[in-house]
Amino acid sequence: MLYLLLDWINQTINPPGFGVFAFITVRSALAAITAFFISVFFGGKMIRLLNRMQLQENIRDDIGLENHQEKAGTPSMGGLLIIIAIICGTVFWANPFNIYIWLILMVTIVLGVVGFVDDYIKIIRKNKEGLLGKFKIIGQVAVGAVLGLVLYFHPDFQDYNTLSTIPFVKDANIDYAFLGEALGWAIYIPVCIFIITAVSNSVNLTDGLDGLASGTTAIAGLALGILAYVSGRVDYSSFLDILYLPGTGELTIYCAAMVGACFGFLWYNSYPAEVFMGDTGSLALGGGIGAVALMIHKELLLPILCGIFFVEALSVIIQTSYFKYTKRKYGEGRRFFRMAPLHHHFEKKGWAEPKIVVRFWIIAILLAILTIITLKLR
Repeated sequence: MLYLLLDWINQTINPPGFGVFAFITVRSALAAITAFFISVFFGGKMIRLLNRMQLQENIRDDIGLENHQEKAGTPSMGGLLIIIAIICGTVFWANPFNIYIWLILMVTIVLGVVGFVDDYIKIIRKNKEGLLGKFKIIGQVAVGAVLGLVLYFHPDFQDYNTLSTIPFVKDANIDYAFLGEALGWAIYIPVCIFIITAVSNSVNLTDGLDGLASGTTAIAGLALGILAYVSGRVDYSSFLDILYLPGTGELTIYCAAMVGACFGFLWYNSYPAEVFMGDTGSLALGGGIGAVALMIHKELLLPILCGIFFVEALSVIIQTSYFKYTKRKYGEGRRFFRMAPLHHHFEKKGWAEPKIVVRFWIIAILLAILTIITLKLR
């Protein structure tokens, strides 16, 4: 909205300095600042509101972490604040006529609604299991399917809809239509569904320590913003020998808003947390990361960029599979990790919660740097 107003002023009145708002870099910085201050300014008010409404975390007494019991009563569903900040930062400063903006906001909002329903059942209805897994998956699959259908069939994307950058390989892209154009959609759309579902669930699993999910998401969002920016510029994409994707530069503004919103939320979510994001925030953020990666055709970089999320989810899969295997073989289930997801394993080893979070942030930063330099390490 502000972008259109400022652009109109620049075009009609042409006052000195207003041309700067045409630059994506400037608008991205303003989106990050806007989202950050919305999170910080309204964060305290939302915490008080959540407390008054008694929307507070219920800690399960069977998780085996005694220090987590003191977190009971902390306001949850703070993800609403993150989503509002992201939407405001994006809508204020992005070009509203850009189809990528509409798609990414759709993914964020719909998955935020799915997470909100899950939190509502857990907190308001006092059902610790939350939304049934099959309904959560249905929501994620639906979002992934709609995103995949648009990215595949929309005429603006026909020249590169099934292509994706291969990390560490020069002059090569994977083509999901390797079985022929007629079957390209049958491969590409399931890929979109898998990525949206996998990343959103992985971020959800990571959200178990104060500041862990919000901090690592901000780091991933920053790297994605850089990738979106260079992909949307013909000069940079040509120099880096990656796909030139017209219009994806506007996704930089969304990523900047995500970073600003997460850092603003971290103001209250850092240890000891005054508020939790809940599934409302984690599913929306994970879906946003996966959707941006798909839109800039860099989804094959996600195992590197989202290495923390990937390992957290993998630890749960390993733990569950190993327990079932040993139960069948020995009649008694055994654990591979002391506890899963992985951050709880380190808690069981005696690591302090802030130490785990900061070390995971450091690893996330290193992975983000590696993700960016893969554009030249080919």
